[in-house]
Amino acid sequence: MPGDILQRLTTLTLSVKQLGRLPNLVQRLPSSLPSPSPTVGASHVPSLFREPHILTGYRPLRQKWYCYLLSLFQKHNESLNVWTHLLAAPVLLLRWWSNVGTLGYTLDISSLPLCLFLLSAIFCYFCSTVAHLFQSHSEQAHYYFFFMDYVGVAVYQYGCALGHYFYTSTSGWRASIIGYHFLHGTAIFGLLSSTGCCLAKSRYRKPYPVQRKICQLIPTSLAYFLGISPVVDRLLTGSWTEEPSLNFHVLQIVFFLSSALFFSCPIPECFFPGKFDIFGHGHQIFHVLLSLTTLSQLEALFQDYARKRDQVIDIFGETQIWWACVSFPILVFSCLLVAFTSMKYMHKKLKQN
Repeated sequence: MPGDILQRLTTLTLSVKQLGRLPNLVQRLPSSLPSPSPTVGASHVPSLFREPHILTGYRPLRQKWYCYLLSLFQKHNESLNVWTHLLAAPVLLLRWWSNVGTLGYTLDISSLPLCLFLLSAIFCYFCSTVAHLFQSHSEQAHYYFFFMDYVGVAVYQYGCALGHYFYTSTSGWRASIIGYHFLHGTAIFGLLSSTGCCLAKSRYRKPYPVQRKICQLIPTSLAYFLGISPVVDRLLTGSWTEEPSLNFHVLQIVFFLSSALFFSCPIPECFFPGKFDIFGHGHQIFHVLLSLTTLSQLEALFQDYARKRDQVIDIFGETQIWWACVSFPILVFSCLLVAFTSMKYMHKKLKQN
């Protein structure tokens, strides 16, 4: 089983290894196309854009928008942040179609939470890709795109919760207080996660105070731990020999907790400032591990769905499934409203400065 798991995850890892060749592509573009400006050091960009221990590889501000689009093929300190999530989406789709063919997947109400999980993951990676690609245009763009990135994270959290609730949870867990309040609880925490991140981003400036981390981490952590609770219960009560999906659930937890470490700590660049500016700094590793988390989730949920698909409607009823899935666009709209409100606030704040 471990060998099979590693083989399924190899596709994404191999794709990431090819990224070292990408910087050469910008040199092969037709000469008629404009080229992005050369990257600059940290002292040439405002403090908002500087990352700890990253000394070079910053893209100059206020270039034409198409220059940032073309920087997709340029070597800079956001290159891997863009490509890891840009490549993750097609890899997820490929694994989706592979599982569809293997499991005899049918599109009906019982598979709707699984579809929304995939949609939420792709939406999250799209928002992240766009944010890292275009945020260097200006301070306003930086704030606007990362507000949308936080929307993607909140939507992804709820998409995961839907999959875990309808395919992974046990009857004993659903009868508990946590299980009873799970769906609306994860939706509320998802909205609070988006709100907390937008608030922290818009209110605090560098050097960041500890309150900024509190605004970001508390609602996001609560959303994660509630969303993963049916998986933890299943790991503690399920049969590991009869349920191979549990191996992928373990992997998703290991990958996510590892990604949280690299997100919170600037490793390894804090030990070697300037050595990991372009490739290998902590946020890039975080992106790779998060992509592996989602891929592991997809494999686990497909196996749980295959085992349970004939019972989903009998267990939950069509009404509950529909209401849970209708909550998905409501959450998206609510998070977008928070993001647009934050954009309006930042627009006024930047004009005053």
